[in-house]
Amino acid sequence: MGILNITPDSFSGDGLYQAEGANVSDNITNLINGVMAVAEKFVEAGVDILDIGGESTRPGAKQLDSETELERVIPVVEALAKEFSVPLSIDTYKHQVAEAAINSGAVLVNDVWGFKADNQMPSTIANKRAAVILMHNRSSWAHADIKDNLGGRYIGIPYDNLIEDIKFELMESVDLAHAAGIQDEMIILDPGIGFGKTVEQNLELVNRMGEIRDLGYPILYGPSRKSFIGYTLDQPPDRRLAGTAASIAVGIIRGADIIRVHDVEFMGQVARMTDAIVRD
Repeated sequence: MGILNITPDSFSGDGLYQAEGANVSDNITNLINGVMAVAEKFVEAGVDILDIGGESTRPGAKQLDSETELERVIPVVEALAKEFSVPLSIDTYKHQVAEAAINSGAVLVNDVWGFKADNQMPSTIANKRAAVILMHNRSSWAHADIKDNLGGRYIGIPYDNLIEDIKFELMESVDLAHAAGIQDEMIILDPGIGFGKTVEQNLELVNRMGEIRDLGYPILYGPSRKSFIGYTLDQPPDRRLAGTAASIAVGIIRGADIIRVHDVEFMGQVARMTDAIVRD
């Protein structure tokens, strides 16, 4: 899964949205041109899914209203759907954005709050017969710590038992999906690396990914350039390629099925090599 951040404030510095200039039409044209150029490189590198997101989820990021998010992502989804046959995912926790994106060509919804932020999201997904990624998330601004060079991380996040708590809360999301009529074959789980977990908790979670896989659902895993890598190696986001590669290899060995990355060509090679070693 290749990341297309339609934001001006992505933690990794790859945001494609710039709100400069008074001419809205020109801004949209420039946005579409930029996104299409990145998407073309991803497709040439063998990407399997394109994930479009209009709101940054880094610690301390400003939340968007649905109207602003729609303005950012829907023109992008429409343009990508016309140009590429690669499946499109919309990274949102708002049902209005999910519905509009599906109507525009998306087939997968990546909900970073696992149906717990918008109670209309489960029925929206069910009615549209879309697939969904349900992520575990305990993010809280009260526990965010931000450093200029390394970015945001979470500290002091309380868990009684890290893995068991994550499993329990993921299954709460699955229960919400089932209640809305969403079948198991349409559900993917994401343990939420970096979302409401300390550096040490993230490292443990990567190493114990197999216990999340034992829940019986495909696993999406997104460590790309994240702060647990930066704080472990003392590296800013643009120097985390090696740390991301190591994290992805271990995650795949532990059972991850889909990797969500910024560096599609490089990490795709890491994934294929790891698969060749440990999977049929």
